[in-house]
Amino acid sequence: MTLKMHLTSQFSTLGRAMLDHLSLKMISPVLKKMATVLHRAGVHPDAVSVIGFLIGMAGAGMIAGQFYLVGLILILGNRLADGLDGAIARLAGTTDSGAYLDICLDFIFYSAVVLGFAFADPGRNSLPAALLIFSFIGTGSSFLAFAILAQKNNISDLRLPGKGFYYLGGLAEGTETIGVFILFCLFPYHFPLIALSFAIICLVSTVLRVIHGYRRLKS
Repeated sequence: MTLKMHLTSQFSTLGRAMLDHLSLKMISPVLKKMATVLHRAGVHPDAVSVIGFLIGMAGAGMIAGQFYLVGLILILGNRLADGLDGAIARLAGTTDSGAYLDICLDFIFYSAVVLGFAFADPGRNSLPAALLIFSFIGTGSSFLAFAILAQKNNISDLRLPGKGFYYLGGLAEGTETIGVFILFCLFPYHFPLIALSFAIICLVSTVLRVIHGYRRLKS
């Protein structure tokens, strides 16, 4: 087996074992109950997406002002809304526009949180924050580019069938990212070390995604 084939095989296994799949199983029953109540009340999933985004951006603002625990609470509120909008959409009927809105707001939110830490302490945090946002560009572009071509070629995601996009697995997915954000808020002084470590993981994940995505589409 060549090194490239070995890496691709290992990556596929890691993609199926990442925390997103496990966390989805754990929280789905709770989200479904909450979503049922909201759906009956006539709440639109896109409205939940926008409200959750605004909560998350407020969290980034709190972090920029060094109110880290308040920022953490708002970040968790954003993630709750991110789970609820999809659960409501599955009851009301998923739409391409809703999936598009959700993924756009998510990526803006992720970068805004990191930017908030750069503003909180520019001298210590700016360079690690820039590197982490750079790594997010790699994970995001490799993820979205494959999602577009997977849709074109009718490739479905059997791990996360309820998602509006094909979720190409990686070492750093949504659950891992939020876990790192929690560490940022609890230990803000150690942001540079945590950010640099996670940026390396994201960059490795990008390389593996590109290899796996290329081979999957070529086959």
